[in-house]
Amino acid sequence: MDGITELLEIDRRVVVHPLHHPDDHKAPFLIDRGEGAELIGADGRRVIDGLSGLWNVNIGHGRGELADAAAAQMRKIGFASAYIGQTNEPAIRLAEKIVGHAYGNSSAVYFTTAGAESNESAFKFARYFWKVQDKPNKTKIISRIHAYHGVTMAAMSATGMAAYHKMFGPLVPGFIQVQPPYAYRWRGNEEPGLGAAEAVEKAILAEGPDTVAAVIAEPVMGAGGVIVPPPSYFPKLREICDRYDVLLIADEVITGFGRTGRWFALGHWGVEPDLVSFAKGVTSGYLPLGGVIASKRVHQAIQSAPADRKFMHAATYSGHPVCCAVGVANVGIIEKDGLVERSAAMGKRLLGGLQELANHPNVGEVRGLGMMCAVELVADKGTKAPAIGLGPKVTREAMARGLLLRIRAGSPDPAIGDTICLAPPLMTPEATIDRIVAVVRDSLAAATA
Repeated sequence: MDGITELLEIDRRVVVHPLHHPDDHKAPFLIDRGEGAELIGADGRRVIDGLSGLWNVNIGHGRGELADAAAAQMRKIGFASAYIGQTNEPAIRLAEKIVGHAYGNSSAVYFTTAGAESNESAFKFARYFWKVQDKPNKTKIISRIHAYHGVTMAAMSATGMAAYHKMFGPLVPGFIQVQPPYAYRWRGNEEPGLGAAEAVEKAILAEGPDTVAAVIAEPVMGAGGVIVPPPSYFPKLREICDRYDVLLIADEVITGFGRTGRWFALGHWGVEPDLVSFAKGVTSGYLPLGGVIASKRVHQAIQSAPADRKFMHAATYSGHPVCCAVGVANVGIIEKDGLVERSAAMGKRLLGGLQELANHPNVGEVRGLGMMCAVELVADKGTKAPAIGLGPKVTREAMARGLLLRIRAGSPDPAIGDTICLAPPLMTPEATIDRIVAVVRDSLAAATA
């Protein structure tokens, strides 16, 4: 038995994988290392990383500067608590950088270790804010169908993808989901951006504004199929939240740190949120780190609270010095290499190339913003009947041609077809961008032949 075969047999025996079913894990890709925009398997195969790991390796693989930053910090101290009364320089420096790159109303950062934990924390921030305003009944959270916010219990309850609920229900009470600004499949008669925002307003009124704490929204819906909102949506949503005294949480776990061609994505539409959840790109995935950015309004509520109403939210690894040191180095690379601007330029190149597929009989829509793009597959262009089952065939064909991509599978949610999702590292060379387009084109042709 060779080493790879032995490892994979052990893997099947002792590892439970995310989204686990053994039928889906018969021939896994054993990743050995990464270089730039490529992954290299234990068998020597080189493939383009078309999804930046899981939307997170923004600066690319193999950046020794981050390894050096981690090692240097570990040699000083590997762990230090950030609980009240203690602190550390990497956490301070990273928080300062994040606030500087975030929104004009941004004020302070609470650190977590992952996106789902960030959203769980954001929900608690929202509830805390209203309790210190003596509005304790404002606890409900409104999210959108097709949204992905994580799969811990509250984050799962905000996630609008039924596949994640089926075996883990019931959902946490007080989470309400409404139609998203999904222009390609919008069913209303009005403009989809305004109609989807008004769907939020209707939910607020139906529940009672005095019971709603916050609306959570990804600026671009990622795992749900890279759904880019019409320009009217977020300005209208901000206006509605202000009218009914509801906080707006921007889930920027994917869109933050340059992914859409801006440091944070609501800037595309001139909107500032009350809370921002982040993770992924803050360290480019080299170490687990996430957090919540609090606006001046929310931060002031925490700072001015009496002692008997203090912010009793905590985690052992909040402000972890090694993770934060890597975050500081990572943000420095994004700044130095101009990766936010590069994301905007290379994203246009990627989207432009993919749009050449628009006439294919099984392509319903090509969409994207920055280095986030998608090709939604259909069985019939005229009726927009979703393609179910075509996506995995395209994935297999692409992998055989040296491209690792991700499919947002339509089944068991036939309201959306199988969708090819692409989000390569922000540093991906032009030639590799063009190669991605060519492989997607050839793989789609082979899968539909």
